[in-house]
Amino acid sequence: MTSSKPRVIVTRKLPAAIETRMMELFDTSLNVDDTPFSNEQLAQALQEADVLVPSLSDVLDASLLVQAGDNLKLIANFGTGTDHIDIKAAQAQGITVTNTPGVLTEDTADMTVALILATVRRMPEGMGMIQSGTWQGWSPAGMMGHRVSGKRLGIVGMGRIGQAVARRARAFGLSIHYHNRQRVREVTEQELEATYWESLDQMLARMDIVSVNCPHTPATYHLLSARRLRLMKPDSYLINTARGEIVDEQALVSMLEDGKLAGAGLDVFEKEPAINPKMLAMENVVLLPHMGSATLEGRVEMGEKVIINIRTHADGHTPPDRVLEGLI
Repeated sequence: MTSSKPRVIVTRKLPAAIETRMMELFDTSLNVDDTPFSNEQLAQALQEADVLVPSLSDVLDASLLVQAGDNLKLIANFGTGTDHIDIKAAQAQGITVTNTPGVLTEDTADMTVALILATVRRMPEGMGMIQSGTWQGWSPAGMMGHRVSGKRLGIVGMGRIGQAVARRARAFGLSIHYHNRQRVREVTEQELEATYWESLDQMLARMDIVSVNCPHTPATYHLLSARRLRLMKPDSYLINTARGEIVDEQALVSMLEDGKLAGAGLDVFEKEPAINPKMLAMENVVLLPHMGSATLEGRVEMGEKVIINIRTHADGHTPPDRVLEGLI
């Protein structure tokens, strides 16, 4: 570090309490108006900073990271996912990367279950009728969705968030099934009354609702490919609160158009913030603006982890949330 206080550049606006504490502890440059950095601004920040605090909207690929100045030794990511950062390239430059794991588990699980209920019970459609003034009153056949209780939920990715989703889903009477890179401990399976499927294909073909809760890595890009989506039952639903790139979005749109899926609840998109215009017109698709982790409490906890990682690194120790290439 070049001074007693590391030069910290923050790329997006953070909660006021976190920004204030950063100003107290570090030589901090804030993004007051929250305008996303351009590639040119990111390159300049990489040149000037001792510590860069990026977020999901900042794509730090190898072509940018090679431009980093000699003083940049830490990228303290504001977020759990690091798929927007080339970890291998950062390590090659001698730059440590950290993230903020664990703090968004409950918030994201809450939103996943909310999307399940909203999609299966057609809540946005009902709101639309009220707001447009087209509702003509109660009818025995009006706005019928499906009962959630008794349905089979297939969770793709049984990490912290997947397990939190399973705990909530059990309370709604859903039968829990899951596919994961590694089978979870037997005691966890027993607690969640969860059925493990080694074959993702076989699980998808049998579920009423599929929830995507795995991280985005090169191995999970289009994990739910066109072929796999076609395995799902025509009366099933897809929920995604993980990353848009995990699902072949064009194939999903085609299946929804053709009536080969009952509906989808999406908080993330493959090309976000761009949304496929065809989905905007679909009544059986619930769309949210990547807000699964958007709680004040969660954002503050994320910021506190960022601060701890920076202070630990500045003191010459290994940050607690260091991310290693090949382990994400």
